[in-house]
Amino acid sequence: MPQTVTFENIDTLTQSGTVVLDLWAPWCGPCKILSPMLADLEQELDGLTVIKQNVDDDKRLAEQYHVQSIPTMIVFQDGKAVEKVTGAFPKDKLRRYFERKIAEWHDQQ
Repeated sequence: MPQTVTFENIDTLTQSGTVVLDLWAPWCGPCKILSPMLADLEQELDGLTVIKQNVDDDKRLAEQYHVQSIPTMIVFQDGKAVEKVTGAFPKDKLRRYFERKIAEWHDQQ
């Protein structure tokens, strides 16, 4: 189950491995589709951690990463934001994308 992140604890939660920050809001239809898929993928893929932030509760992370629309995912590798992905995608496409990101991280180790 994805953990809720705050502006204060994001550095700790993203410091190691492949971490996906899901920026979402309860009124966002595509977010409602994406969030359960991310939770499933976190359980299914070794090496993937998903954290989430409701942008209605705190906009600071969205502002920090220049998020213009949601859902947006920020992909971190060992504490560094390496990619920003906006929109909802089919689960199989997300799976392939995250498998590639995890493999990249392992190759760097």
